[in-house]
Amino acid sequence: MKATVVTIVAMLALTGCAGKTAYRGACAAELEAAWAEQSLAEAEGFAGTVSYSKAMALLAGAKTQQQFEAFHGCFRKAEKARFYLQESRAGR
Repeated sequence: MKATVVTIVAMLALTGCAGKTAYRGACAAELEAAWAEQSLAEAEGFAGTVSYSKAMALLAGAKTQQQFEAFHGCFRKAEKARFYLQESRAGR
């Protein structure tokens, strides 16, 4: 009985850990692309400062979520940041 309970608890713990890695690669790739676009926006001289500010706030939030292993939120924030960086480069 005791061994069965320990086995079930161990399986649940491992399942919980595996669920956190679903967006790990996507988060990292999206953040890398967003930082590259941010560097381009800085080099080209961005015109849309409001969009640029939104993008920087989103990137900071995405990096924080990545560190706390909230990979799905990280991915979504980095994706939005890339959109705002494109808007900034377009002058909007």
